[in-house]
Amino acid sequence: MHIFYTPDIHSQTSSHTLPEEESKHCVRVMRLTTSDRIMLIDGRGGRYIAEIVDPHPKHTLLNIVSFSQDEPRQGKIHLVVAPTKNIDRYEWFLEKATEIGLDEITPIICEHSERKAVKLDRLAKVLIAAMKQSKQSFLPQLNQVTKLSDFLNTETSDKCFIAHCEEDSKSYINEKLSAGENAMILIGPEGDFSSQEIAIALDKGYVPISLGSSRLRTETAAVVACIEVALINR
Repeated sequence: MHIFYTPDIHSQTSSHTLPEEESKHCVRVMRLTTSDRIMLIDGRGGRYIAEIVDPHPKHTLLNIVSFSQDEPRQGKIHLVVAPTKNIDRYEWFLEKATEIGLDEITPIICEHSERKAVKLDRLAKVLIAAMKQSKQSFLPQLNQVTKLSDFLNTETSDKCFIAHCEEDSKSYINEKLSAGENAMILIGPEGDFSSQEIAIALDKGYVPISLGSSRLRTETAAVVACIEVALINR
């Protein structure tokens, strides 16, 4: 069944009109027509089975047949990752992490960052597409780009980790995280975190972790971290 993202829908809705972009995809691309059934997801765990009433390429009218609510995952994954110089690599990471089970993403700017800005609307589209492709109903929360120095001053109840490349005593995530616990993981830019940034994070209580013996690219390290937490919560 074809899936469409409709964030403005709610559980009591009896009919709904697809926005122009989704209507065009529904009618012109997928060639769906009257009486065909589709699935709507609201990004908050809601799934709606809908029947096409009027297949218009700008405003397709739907009748809502049924609604169900998925339970949120236990053990949330919040990745705090510096944008890569090649933004395509960052978008690749977002796609794969969403498929695996990402809950929240915060792009951070560090001392060694080569990319200082990102287009959040473009990243949001990647997250939406990956959510739909993997048939999930929760859209990862995309936060504003933040300087690492500012981010480290925010309060959180998550278990906090930092993956860096300096020689140091490190643990593996599964040694410090139990199933059901929320994890927040810092991943630095291509040039890694600076020594000062690492020291500040450790002083804030972040646990240094190893992602293996290989030196990983930023986007690879982020995906590996996401997989490790997902496996703990499987």
